[in-house]
Amino acid sequence: MRIIHFLVIGVLVFAAAYVYRIKMESTSRVERVLRLNAEIREQRDAIAALRAEWAKLDAPLRLQGLAERHLGLKPLVATQYDQLKNLPERPPAFARPGAPDPIGAMINTIEAAAEAPPTTGSVPAAGDKQ
Repeated sequence: MRIIHFLVIGVLVFAAAYVYRIKMESTSRVERVLRLNAEIREQRDAIAALRAEWAKLDAPLRLQGLAERHLGLKPLVATQYDQLKNLPERPPAFARPGAPDPIGAMINTIEAAAEAPPTTGSVPAAGDKQ
């Protein structure tokens, strides 16, 4: 009978320790969740402050005042525009009709150079002899 009593007491102590461990884990997890919620709240407040600052800096009236103060731009006048017949002639074409495309030739040269193995003076290739 005594063995059963000791066994029951042992099981009760083990169960109490297990319940205490579960309670401590849940308490620590609740504290972690509360810390994370506080961090989230701080980050949201920081984002809101940054958005408010951006709205202030991006205000059209503020930008107009800065442009007028620092850029020295003049208002646009309708007489600034000219007719198309007064435009200068088109610049001469540098490539003759039917000639190969000079830019395409440069691209082919660049691609060929990129495919070649890089040359270095410090380390010879594995198959090269000095």
